[in-house]
Amino acid sequence: MSAKLKKLSDLSKRGPHRVMEGDLGYTGLPGKVYVPADGKAVPGVAFGHDWMKSAEDYKKTLRHLASWGIAVAAPDTERGFNPNHSGFAADLETALQILSGVKLGNGNTTVAPGKLGVVGHGMGGGCAVLTSVNNEKVKAVATIYPAAVAPSADNAARTLFLPGLVIGPDADADAIFDPGNPARLAYNWSGPVAYRTVKDGNQKAFSEDNLKKILLGQGRSKASVQETVRGLLTGFLLHQLDGDKSYSAYSEMDAQGKGVESVFGKELADRADFARSDVKSIF
Repeated sequence: MSAKLKKLSDLSKRGPHRVMEGDLGYTGLPGKVYVPADGKAVPGVAFGHDWMKSAEDYKKTLRHLASWGIAVAAPDTERGFNPNHSGFAADLETALQILSGVKLGNGNTTVAPGKLGVVGHGMGGGCAVLTSVNNEKVKAVATIYPAAVAPSADNAARTLFLPGLVIGPDADADAIFDPGNPARLAYNWSGPVAYRTVKDGNQKAFSEDNLKKILLGQGRSKASVQETVRGLLTGFLLHQLDGDKSYSAYSEMDAQGKGVESVFGKELADRADFARSDVKSIF
């Protein structure tokens, strides 16, 4: 019997912690940091933005994670048209070092070095994989509609033995951008991995810069998709990084929840090989 994603609606809403926002710039790395106002040895994640995005385009998501007791550092680098993916992966590594090396907030919050993870959307999702390979600091990785990066995250995943969460596009969602092949990334993953899709979700639905996307003809943000992905992400991180067994279903490959499909086995292999020839690329 498949595990049930209990409390998904609760995890999709703001958590119990007061949130403090700060600037990473004082460390020499441009970006933002969001932390629970109080907490000792809390989990922490570095968050990677998508192509041509910024940390500001994920403000609600970053605040959401902090409200559930997870400190987040989001570099604001490699935002240009031709980003250096290896460079961005290195910046995510630097963000992890910052999280675990300083007191945050008003000095009342510390991150446990043994509770670190990497999260990313689109380009940032691919770079999260690059950051995590052979990285002893990282305990779990979550990629949200991961895009193709160079060097290849799909290839790197073959040597990634950490627990993973991959959010891929819903087959029924409007496809206006070719983000790569998230199913192939999950299929290649050597460690335990959960591959999920969210109803009407795709790469362009997740970031919060709705006006910018409309002006560029890149579709719209979708609040329902964002909320569900935040819930899946929060449960996975609380289980993997904070050891909360009440959210263990969020790491199970076959877990089921409202508006969420889990794909594994032969179906995942089939999706991994599917050529998205019907999808337009903006490049």
